[in-house]
Amino acid sequence: MDLDIFVSKKGTKVVLATDLYQALQLPAQHYPVNVKRWLKDYYEFSDGIRKPLKMQEFAARKVEGPVLWSDYYLSVDFAKQIVLRSRSKVKQKYARQLAMLTEGVDTAGLSSSQFKHLIDITKAMTLISCQEECERRHLRVYRERNKGMATNWWQYRAEVLGYTSEGLRDKLRRRGAAEVNGNQRQLLAQLNPLDLIRAGVIDLFMAVGKSQDYAVRMGDLAKDLAERMELQLIDDHRKIDLFTEAVDPELVHRLKEPLEKHLVAA
Repeated sequence: MDLDIFVSKKGTKVVLATDLYQALQLPAQHYPVNVKRWLKDYYEFSDGIRKPLKMQEFAARKVEGPVLWSDYYLSVDFAKQIVLRSRSKVKQKYARQLAMLTEGVDTAGLSSSQFKHLIDITKAMTLISCQEECERRHLRVYRERNKGMATNWWQYRAEVLGYTSEGLRDKLRRRGAAEVNGNQRQLLAQLNPLDLIRAGVIDLFMAVGKSQDYAVRMGDLAKDLAERMELQLIDDHRKIDLFTEAVDPELVHRLKEPLEKHLVAA
């Protein structure tokens, strides 16, 4: 399950104790004992633990069925400490999510759902085929705006991404690289493979009509997320298993659908 992050009007990020407990797949019957231990032994808000009474401070949420457990708002930092100390077999996933929210990642004003969607897009962009498809989409949009012509496409795209092929070659030479030939994609792969994820995200957002400034900010954030999640590129032109925790096959399918069918939540 996804761990929802609630944000108050003052910008305080919290999670619900019940959500966190269920996400960690801990024994339901032990919830009352464990949550009391969390609150007593680990942490406390400066003005006391906050309970979600009538959702006065945070966004409203739908609650299905009877509420059987006492619930509490836990700060993101507190929740991260709980996750790290837990014996949950799935704690790594949530520890990474919470760590990104507490280690200075600039979410560029995204809501929690938009931020999670960008994380999913970032993971999908580890696939070479997704990067290439988004580049093709961006090129189609460029042609439509230029009467079907692709003149100056590479120069235009280099300006959007913030580099030139010669600039990339120069950086590789200064690093002592023996081989500095190839196209922009090959040069980027030599310089920093995660820049291909950044480029793919920028191509995607430009293709769906976002501004260049917005697309670049999302690309920069995606690269930062990829570094923190220690993602690696996957050459899926070869036979691989897409049904892994790292890649959402449904999102990959949507990214490869015709442009007019594609919607980006962020």
